[in-house]
Amino acid sequence: MNQAPTPTADTVRRLVRALLDEGGASGSGPEVRPVVAGGSPATWWVGTRHVLRLSTDRDTALRRRRELRLRDLVRPHVPVAVPTSVAHGEWSPGLVYTLDTKLPGGTAEEHDVSAVGEADLAGLLRGLREVPPRQAEALGVPRTAPRSLEALRRMAVNAAERLARADEFAPARLHQLTPPGAAQLAAQPGTAVLVHHALRGEHLVVSADGRVRGVLDWTGAVLGDPAEDIAGLALAVGSGAAVRAATLAGYGARPCLRGLWLARCDTVVRLAERLDRRTTGPHDAEALTLPRVRLGRAWEAILLERVTEFREEGEDGGADEER
Repeated sequence: MNQAPTPTADTVRRLVRALLDEGGASGSGPEVRPVVAGGSPATWWVGTRHVLRLSTDRDTALRRRRELRLRDLVRPHVPVAVPTSVAHGEWSPGLVYTLDTKLPGGTAEEHDVSAVGEADLAGLLRGLREVPPRQAEALGVPRTAPRSLEALRRMAVNAAERLARADEFAPARLHQLTPPGAAQLAAQPGTAVLVHHALRGEHLVVSADGRVRGVLDWTGAVLGDPAEDIAGLALAVGSGAAVRAATLAGYGARPCLRGLWLARCDTVVRLAERLDRRTTGPHDAEALTLPRVRLGRAWEAILLERVTEFREEGEDGGADEER
């Protein structure tokens, strides 16, 4: 199998010059630069108004093609912007590109989300639940089974011991989630919805006044456990804001707490993995910054976990449990 080509600045310039017809046949065209300096060469800023994303393997190309159709399906249901493609095609045989209009604003890593922004997030979660699953499945969006919270809890307990030796985390904090508690927070049957599955801070477009204006990168979307998006928001904006948004969207205590504990266990496991790599590879203090920040966000204490008493099995919605 031939190795896929690596996108370069010259590759991008030639492509966008043809797409945007800027600079003429011999002109330089718009400025292009990688979105992440020194990172993946697959995502580029094009001037001040566009972003170009290039697939570098066949699997990514498949998900990019699916994303174009999925964004059109999602757009009428959510109150925030979804990127619009102004051009798409192949930049190399079998490898696709999408040239999207840049959404104005920063990210949730740059701007705090305000109370009104939490209402935007609630509208996002509510809208995702309204997307017809059969239509999403017809586009090729895969179904995924819910993760086992108990299996994740056990992984987090082991990871917490490693973090304790590095003075990064107190393992006793995980005692709040017992095996019976993890079983009680298992995903309920029949609750699968469209899940963005990557609601990280860099994918939330946030304005300077704290409004959530858009959501990027729909390539990882699945039909599955809505608690995964609640967990993603806990890492992006903090557990308090995530649970308030989910409650406002109509989710009850069980999916909110499940999302909270998925996020908490994930952050413990991921920070431990990052520390393990640091001990076996080059030292990079900056590589620990974001995992530590996300752990702090996920472990914010919230009122819901102190006052909730679950009702019978089958409870799924209702926003009255946090009161």
